[in-house]
Amino acid sequence: MVIDRRKVLLYASAAALRFLLFSAFPRLPDLLTGRAEISTPVTSFKRLQEGLFLYTHNVSPYDGGVFYQAPLLLPLFALIPPFIFPLATAVLYILTDLLCAESIIQIAESGVARSSRLFSSPRKDNHWDSLAVGAAFLFNPFTTATCLARPTSVFSNCAILYAIASAVDRKPSKSMLALALAAYLSLYPALLLPALILLCHDQIVGKGGSKPELPRLSFELSSIFCGSLAWFLAVSYMLTGQSWEFLRSTYGVHLLLPDLTPNVGLWWYFFIEMFDSFREFFLGVFWLHLLGYVGGLCFRLRTQPLFVLTTIIGIFAIFQPYPSIADASLYFALLPLYNHVFPLMRYTFFAMATILYATLLGPAFYYLWIYAGSGNANFFYAITLVWSLGLSIIVGECLFAVLRDEWEIERPEMKGKDVRRI
Repeated sequence: MVIDRRKVLLYASAAALRFLLFSAFPRLPDLLTGRAEISTPVTSFKRLQEGLFLYTHNVSPYDGGVFYQAPLLLPLFALIPPFIFPLATAVLYILTDLLCAESIIQIAESGVARSSRLFSSPRKDNHWDSLAVGAAFLFNPFTTATCLARPTSVFSNCAILYAIASAVDRKPSKSMLALALAAYLSLYPALLLPALILLCHDQIVGKGGSKPELPRLSFELSSIFCGSLAWFLAVSYMLTGQSWEFLRSTYGVHLLLPDLTPNVGLWWYFFIEMFDSFREFFLGVFWLHLLGYVGGLCFRLRTQPLFVLTTIIGIFAIFQPYPSIADASLYFALLPLYNHVFPLMRYTFFAMATILYATLLGPAFYYLWIYAGSGNANFFYAITLVWSLGLSIIVGECLFAVLRDEWEIERPEMKGKDVRRI
């Protein structure tokens, strides 16, 4: 077995950085855990600890209306002895980050982002080394801050990346199992199923040999996904004393939005100001808005299912009910796969400046509102709108660049020329 020394050095450096931050600044993890930009009601490590306390004392963690996370997380963390709990959780989250990086590197090495079964970019030779893509994820400040804050969204992100890596590696069953785990933990990854099935189909057919028809493969993979999800739910039912109470707390909170704790998303402030008589209507509108992107992207970008997955993940980071910078870090982890189309983007500086502006001023506005008392909710919501604007520009610009790259194959004479709408 050949050991890649560069990869070992990369992983060792990333792990050492995280260990250093955990040990040199022992108060930093607890500080970040309480940040609204990183922890949400459905991913907070503090809420996980509260649920774990109730679980270990034979009290239902869902009785208090505070714990909204998946039941299978409770026995996982209950296995950790209390006297090594901080160290063990730090090691667990660091290893999870390394597993995410391994999946990203595997995706980058496949080259699917540049050349798939139905599409090959004319710029495919211009790409980053796979280790550079992995390093961009591991040393992203958003990723590092997320690791230190220890939200449970880290496990969802890891499952999503592993599902994509398994699909690229022509292991559709593993891919569906990993996606089912991600959907079990966070619900919204279930919307990735159509695009992931397309990616599995293209990879299997591109390999040669048996060529399953798309409808048949879709049925088989959907059955594996649903069966895996049902198994996770059945085990959860047994863990919670043969009660389905956890369904409302774990998934109903996403659908019905009972907890309006501030976050970097767009939902919380809107529904604080919403009259109760219109609440159900606008909940449906917001969810339909999120669902609407899936079909359109799968249809229009059928030739590039990996980019469809990347774009939907970026849309999740903006429009899901409880987003955080962990969702943005997942999207930013996949963006370097498409660096060959970066020159086609038009507003890169403006988008990155907007993200940097919101990143720096977000904590300041939150402090002015919550602690100093010299501001109000509009301060923080305004900066979250700027954050969402920056992400929206990046998603839109990447979509434009990929479509332009595709269009230049049909119209090679337009390469390098400006496009104007007439």
